[in-house]
Amino acid sequence: MADDTLTTTGIGRHGATRLPSVDVDSFNIELKDEDGFLGDRASKGAFQRILDGLRKPLRKNGDDPLGDKATTEIGKSTLDQALLGDDIAAAALVHGAIEDFAQELVYVTRRILKSKAWADTECIVVGGGFRQSRIGELAIARTDLILKAEGLKVDMIPIRFHPDEAGLIGCLHLAPSWIFEGHDSILAVDIGGSNIRCGVVETGWKKTPDLSKASVWKSDLWRHADDEPTREGAVKRLVKMLKDLIVAAEAEGFKLAPFIGISCPGVINHDGSIEKGAQNLPGNWESSKFNLPTLIAEGIPEIGGHDTAVLMHNDGVAQGLSEIPFMQDFDRWGVLTIGTGLGNARFTNRKKDKKEKDDKKEKKGKD
Repeated sequence: MADDTLTTTGIGRHGATRLPSVDVDSFNIELKDEDGFLGDRASKGAFQRILDGLRKPLRKNGDDPLGDKATTEIGKSTLDQALLGDDIAAAALVHGAIEDFAQELVYVTRRILKSKAWADTECIVVGGGFRQSRIGELAIARTDLILKAEGLKVDMIPIRFHPDEAGLIGCLHLAPSWIFEGHDSILAVDIGGSNIRCGVVETGWKKTPDLSKASVWKSDLWRHADDEPTREGAVKRLVKMLKDLIVAAEAEGFKLAPFIGISCPGVINHDGSIEKGAQNLPGNWESSKFNLPTLIAEGIPEIGGHDTAVLMHNDGVAQGLSEIPFMQDFDRWGVLTIGTGLGNARFTNRKKDKKEKDDKKEKKGKD
């Protein structure tokens, strides 16, 4: 869209469909079937329900190899250990849950791929907290095998960066390339239903202009769900976290860009308001009178003597953007984030398309 190139920040619109390296074909689509939202069938909670369903009859007979602890209290690391441990029954139980979850993820993925915005998708990257475990990796791999066995020509792979850092690193790809020429880092924010994470992201641009070697130098995590703050209190805490990171980065000698990228749940409007999908955040973030980017810019008006530009996009989009350097063999690709819900976004590479057109033009000229 032509107006996506305009913005009050002078850099790009919030929630834009046209970014420096990709077009965002779709994000945060909500598909339904007779049982409700499809994403609920392939979330972290869905895996817990599946595992609990397998444990229930075993508990009645006193044969549950995972013991008496409630399923919701069993962490990913414990389940990973069960897969590799000597208790074959426990390993078999967890494997059964992985298989059932993979079948659900296959069903959801097929439905998403049938949507117009996801047509001709060649690769799907899977992020979110569930991915950062052996059970998550096995579920993704099993889903990939089932999809291929069904004849679908799509690859499904785990996201490369740690899910806790992918959303921060993805914010680099919201910024135009000129930002990186005079600066070696940016501030990034990843907002979730339970946590807010802020970080200083090193671009690595001079060595790898495709940002494939970007990394999080320092980050700060606040589990806001434990404190139950007001909306205003959450913004105040967020601004303080960012200011502390600015001080730390400047003391270390970083050249911070006057740019803050924000990854946030929900449908992000061009003006920085949130249309829907932010119900898990503290207070009413979907109010037309609430504008997080504006409040952040007011709280941090300058960085390094330059006016601060703030750009916000959907959290699933931001996680997916971290994969851009590694998706150059594909034209159209997407991301699914498995967490409290199932986030999603679909992308089309633009620079690769331009290169192919130039190659074809050059070949035609030689002919």
